Amino acid sequence: MRSAAAMHDLGKLAIPEEILRKPAGLTGAERLVVERHPQIGSSMLQSLGARPLADWVLHHHEWWDGSGYPSGLVGEEIPLGSRIIHVVDAYDAMTAERPFRSPMGHETALLELERAAGTQFDPDVVEAFVAAVGAGLAAAV
Repeated sequence: MRSAAAMHDLGKLAIPEEILRKPAGLTGAERLVVERHPQIGSSMLQSLGARPLADWVLHHHEWWDGSGYPSGLVGEEIPLGSRIIHVVDAYDAMTAERPFRSPMGHETALLELERAAGTQFDPDVVEAFVAAVGAGLAAAV
């Protein structure tokens, strides 16, 4: 799981830097290029014989309600590893500095994960993540 999470965006190595670092919104064509990174990363991992990591990377942008990509998988059709990576990646994206926006605070990001549980994210994974991270934040205070 740790290795898959660390390599989930491996396919972005094939995405032009000017798209990845663009400070404004992406065009439709640019978004399609970025949305290919799960397939690219999965292919790289498959060529190394790294299953199930390749499957988890392939499906880490699937949404619980089926509106994600690349396959439009729904609910438990999405591999559990992919569902976990999706939540962790979203939390990281929300709390990290980005060229186009400032980071959210930890509590705001956790609330956003909870808001999207059942649509974008597996509700059970969100619940476990919030419990683990929330407990870690409480201990740090």
